[in-house]
Amino acid sequence: MVKIAISGALGKMGKKVKEACDAFDSVKPIFGIDIKENLNDANFPIYDSFEKTEDVPNVIIDFSSPHSLKGLISYAEKVNAGLVLCTTGYDKDDLDMIATASEKIAIFRSANMSIGVNVLIDLVIKAAKALENFDVEIIEKHHNEKVDAPSGTAYMIADAIKNLYPDRFYVCGREGKVGKRNQSEIGIHAIRGGNIVGEHDVIFCGMDETVTLSHQATDRRVFAMGAIRAAIYLSGKKCGTFDMNDLINGK
Repeated sequence: MVKIAISGALGKMGKKVKEACDAFDSVKPIFGIDIKENLNDANFPIYDSFEKTEDVPNVIIDFSSPHSLKGLISYAEKVNAGLVLCTTGYDKDDLDMIATASEKIAIFRSANMSIGVNVLIDLVIKAAKALENFDVEIIEKHHNEKVDAPSGTAYMIADAIKNLYPDRFYVCGREGKVGKRNQSEIGIHAIRGGNIVGEHDVIFCGMDETVTLSHQATDRRVFAMGAIRAAIYLSGKKCGTFDMNDLINGK
């Protein structure tokens, strides 16, 4: 049985993770962490600090914010728990902190926990290899409460292409841009509105033909299910960094 703690437990995704745990016989959510403490549920207490907890998780699933990273890593190292980091918006210092911590504990990080999105990225790589001279544009759509733009998933897609063609560079929107499009651009555009869960379109534009690859999430449950699968995958691993490719390919 994998004992799971949920960081950001009272947020939209934290609640989805708690609900999704019911679909797995091999996991047990033991407590949550949130800036709003809530102890009403004796079976799943929620604290505002790890220092107040008594039970020890095998894995922590984090859907909070980059500001929580230092405390998460400190606690995970203290109790030797794995970390599933689902938060986006990390800066270079954060990424360096994650890399250093992975020498002591196991860390699973992905900007998108959907299996479908990660299959999309595999298809994008295949398309980018075949359509080398095509212009590439990425359009991402999310709800009006998302704080970072472009999305972490849009950057995941763009990074996958840039890994193939290092001379490519990102252009996020084109307001005030003068002149024709540079063929090395990867255009990235963010749309925010309503309660859109998450949509990503990758458009390859050639002469007289266009290829579009798309993914649409209709319920946040897909991200919660992916995070729990990642927690199960991470359980028992001592240290290192892992991502959805490792999970999908069974590495």
